[in-house]
Amino acid sequence: MIQLKNITKSFGSLQVLRGIDLSVEEGQVVSIVGPSGAGKTTLLQIMGTLDKADSGQVIINGQDISALNQKKLSRFRNKHLGFVFQFHQLLPEFTALENIMIPAFIGGADKKEAEERARELLQFMGLADRATHKPNELSGGEKQRVAVARALVNHPDVIMADEPSGSLDSRNKEDLHKLFFDLRDKYGQTFVIVTHDESLATLTDRTIHMKDGIIIDDKYRTI
Repeated sequence: MIQLKNITKSFGSLQVLRGIDLSVEEGQVVSIVGPSGAGKTTLLQIMGTLDKADSGQVIINGQDISALNQKKLSRFRNKHLGFVFQFHQLLPEFTALENIMIPAFIGGADKKEAEERARELLQFMGLADRATHKPNELSGGEKQRVAVARALVNHPDVIMADEPSGSLDSRNKEDLHKLFFDLRDKYGQTFVIVTHDESLATLTDRTIHMKDGIIIDDKYRTI
């Protein structure tokens, strides 16, 4: 599904990524771990088309995204990729339902189609009764579940998550981690997750360890 070939990235004189080769298969939950400064978030942003590599190729479902202009790249990102960040980044003036529907509207869905999909996701998240609540009326765990639903609304090929449980307490963290695997099992959803949380990393199908801009270890979970 995703192929990275010889990805490099520097910020000024600091080389952050030093020739990364990586492939991610459909239906995998993959974690990327490593110390601060290892290049994890930069790699995720390049993989998610939010930043550009200095050199190398990013291929998603056979599409070389470096060949796309900005307009086509934005359309590709909206249709094929979902994002979850450490802080939910919900828009405070909109309800949970409306926040989830926003990417669908950007993608051209009509209101009925977008609302049906958003309500289906709220139901799956156990938040059907919170549809009309605004973010300030939701708990931290509920906000992050709404953010996951928003990432899923356009049926993305892959969800990119950057420290998704970093701002949550232990209970909500466990619930969110379980949710990722429930989504993988029910929808075959692919996840690439940057995390410092070792408890999450040990659960994922595959754990990629980075250090100083390179991959130093790549382990598949054994059952």
